[in-house]
Amino acid sequence: MASRLKNFYEKNAVPALIEQFKYNNTMRVPVLKKVVVNMGLGEAIQNAKILESAQQELALITGQWPTMRKARKSIASFKLREGMTIGCKVTLRRNNMYHFLDKLINIALPRVRDFRGVNPRGFDGRGNFSMGIKEQIIFPEINYDKMEKIRGMNVTMVTSAKTDEEARQLLESLGMPFRK
Repeated sequence: MASRLKNFYEKNAVPALIEQFKYNNTMRVPVLKKVVVNMGLGEAIQNAKILESAQQELALITGQWPTMRKARKSIASFKLREGMTIGCKVTLRRNNMYHFLDKLINIALPRVRDFRGVNPRGFDGRGNFSMGIKEQIIFPEINYDKMEKIRGMNVTMVTSAKTDEEARQLLESLGMPFRK
């Protein structure tokens, strides 16, 4: 089943982007390739049960089971050893990606307290956009009473855009509420 956001992209965003950037071929229009949701859990060094609850919360939010991330280097001051599990991440593609993005833009972000828009400085220079979310409770799937601790997460949107301006217009046409 095609996502509501994907249909909107194909019907409204593609023609608008073609007109704005004067693409001579529809295949040159930037497209969203994947969305990566990452949750870093530094406190998992002391308490391994935190990993399980974070993994279940991330699975509820994204609809896909996360993979565990291990430390690449040992850092003595953090009591961290190489190979210790310190986070989890999900890579969303195709319909799952559009469903998650639709939920993020239309349901979760408006629930953020004192929300004035997403910071537009999260672009990396190659057309990818990253943003941080401070609380996972903005997603409707998370039950506040059953939650152990408020955790944040990083969301990275990888596009096929060559420049940040093209990527920004793509995300704006999908409904991303950038701060003015």
